[in-house]
Amino acid sequence: MYLPKRLAHLLFLCTLFCGLLAATGGAWAVASPSDNPEDSAIWKKLRTSLFQTRPISLAADDVIALEAPARAEDAAVVPIAIRARILQTPARYISKVYLLVDHNPSPIAAIFEFTPQSGRADIETRIRVDDYSFMRAIAETSDGQLFMTTRFIKSSGGCSAPPGKDPQAALSTLGRMKFKFDEAASPGQPVAAQLLISHPNASGLAMDQVSHLNVPAHYVRMVEVRLDGKPLMSADIDIAISENPSFRFYFLPSGNGELQAELTDSKDMHFTASERYRRAQ
Repeated sequence: MYLPKRLAHLLFLCTLFCGLLAATGGAWAVASPSDNPEDSAIWKKLRTSLFQTRPISLAADDVIALEAPARAEDAAVVPIAIRARILQTPARYISKVYLLVDHNPSPIAAIFEFTPQSGRADIETRIRVDDYSFMRAIAETSDGQLFMTTRFIKSSGGCSAPPGKDPQAALSTLGRMKFKFDEAASPGQPVAAQLLISHPNASGLAMDQVSHLNVPAHYVRMVEVRLDGKPLMSADIDIAISENPSFRFYFLPSGNGELQAELTDSKDMHFTASERYRRAQ
């Protein structure tokens, strides 16, 4: 079920990347926080490719917020948090969040999908940032509206940084996943959970420090999380996500239940994990 979507995504990125190179004269221009994020040639190409002529509201404070450091301590592990400002209800909810990093080799870092069962369409993760760049979070609500918030981040070299763990050693735990739960919230309130994934998430741009050859690309492509078999959250991700991906999200339990995670990577390897959630008495 994943192969067609993965191939379509890779072809899309290839086409988009070539178009971005053409639009910027074959090289990225150096970005500055004084620039107008709407004037970015990369963003203009991304906007057309992803959203065509659909209006995007920049008055997003009441819908979505993006948290990221102004200057990254480690460009390969940049913590980011996307916060929803509206509740997830069947009547209206955030159905998708696009995370874009203009000056990354692959600007589409992730596309997250949520359901009303999420309770809150929040996501926290760690990403690679390759150059000074605008970062964007675009929320799409269930009624089709789009809202964008931007941050400028000073960082460089994250996508080509050497792996933090020996690539061969990393294969011994490849695909292992574990859920962690925060303390139980009040009845009827969303509960925070974290999915920890053991995976090198190699970008294909980093050099092996011994052989001086590029470490072959091998990264997580799709993560799907279900609650008692029903869709909860999914992440269509790429090389921008840091080594050993971690995703913190919310879910709305109806009692004791089971969270299931399914992962597919760029080599079409599949992994699954599940863990029961028990509401505190």
